[in-house]
Amino acid sequence: MSITVEQVENLVVQVYETRVDLGKAAAIQVSAKIKELLEKQDTVRMIFAAAPSQNEFFEMVKRDSEIDWTRVVSFHMDEYIGLKPNAPQSFGVFLKEKLFDEVKPGTVHLMDSSRDVNDELLRYEKLMQEEEIDIVCLGIGENGHLAFNDPPVADFNDPKLIKVVKLDEVCRQQQVNDGCFETIYDVPTHAITLTIPALMSGKHLFCIVPGPTKRQAVRGVLEGPISTENPATILRRHPSCILFLDKESYGK
Repeated sequence: MSITVEQVENLVVQVYETRVDLGKAAAIQVSAKIKELLEKQDTVRMIFAAAPSQNEFFEMVKRDSEIDWTRVVSFHMDEYIGLKPNAPQSFGVFLKEKLFDEVKPGTVHLMDSSRDVNDELLRYEKLMQEEEIDIVCLGIGENGHLAFNDPPVADFNDPKLIKVVKLDEVCRQQQVNDGCFETIYDVPTHAITLTIPALMSGKHLFCIVPGPTKRQAVRGVLEGPISTENPATILRRHPSCILFLDKESYGK
């Protein structure tokens, strides 16, 4: 059970004792929503974040044998530009290793940043537009980013669904803090990302944010003004978003 539940505008906030408890709770609620939707429609279209913050959630959601993953169409939300194909830091590789290779979704759409970038943007945007997105499983960055929409490039009214962005220094340092790269100089400077309107277009958002390094961003989401200075504050306007925190990220 959650130890604290509150609501900030539309945003439902659930706080758990540990990140394992958080991951289990998120998995239970995401699984329930997948199964509920599959009772009413042929497929469920989902976007997944690729980050260590999602590990406990992935481990738990894989255990639900009642999910018909063959009817799940899966996307991811961002990818570095400039990595070698199949580099271990690739978000597509991360999601395959942590989730997709085990649950085997019926369809997996991965971004391919090794192609001509403009061609890839058009290809992925077309896939996104085929039908509505049902579920988005996302996190929040240390600078409040959603996907790779860092404060300098975040746009709540972005006309695009996907774009190329320059990563800010806080974001790149987070990749080092997460153990994905040895130094900030190893982290690519640019990436492809789904935009904030693309993420917000999902019918149901489940935002999974454990750990003390996210505390400042979380405080901004719960207490600060809605602003691109902390892009995740926009989650307060989504009609169906649950924010899962542990005691360390909640900080109270």
